[in-house]
Amino acid sequence: MNIEIREYHKNDISQAVCIWNEIVEEGIAFPQMDLLTVNGGDEFFSLQSYTGIAFDKDRGELVGIYILHPNNVGRCGHICNASYAVKKELRGHHIGEKLVSHCLSKARELNFKLLQFNAVVRTNEKALRLYKKLGFVKLGIIPDGFLMKDGTYEDIVLHYYVL
Repeated sequence: MNIEIREYHKNDISQAVCIWNEIVEEGIAFPQMDLLTVNGGDEFFSLQSYTGIAFDKDRGELVGIYILHPNNVGRCGHICNASYAVKKELRGHHIGEKLVSHCLSKARELNFKLLQFNAVVRTNEKALRLYKKLGFVKLGIIPDGFLMKDGTYEDIVLHYYVL
């Protein structure tokens, strides 16, 4: 794979929505319950502080996406938040690590001071290992903070990263 991380463009929308919706449909990581449409997805991705696309030059297709945006406003507007999605059949090929690393650089470039994760699901072990590897600090656990697709609740793990 020859992965390039670049900014989202409107012509990415169909593939970007498919990758994003895979995560939403799984119901075990993203808080959203509704799938994105092409029109709604373009608006959603365009309104972020930055939307990054992982493009595989060898395959000629999108293989991942991330969004970066403020976690709060005003006096807390220097803290950002992000979400990452990798095409299901390509997970485990370090695309997520490339997305997170690019996101950290972009967050610094946009003058954010911290990146905070509000809801990493405890059973998302691959993400938890990656965040530990990259130096994220675990803040604590919110018991039953995430409603899983099957109707059960799972703990969420809060993290931050000083930019």
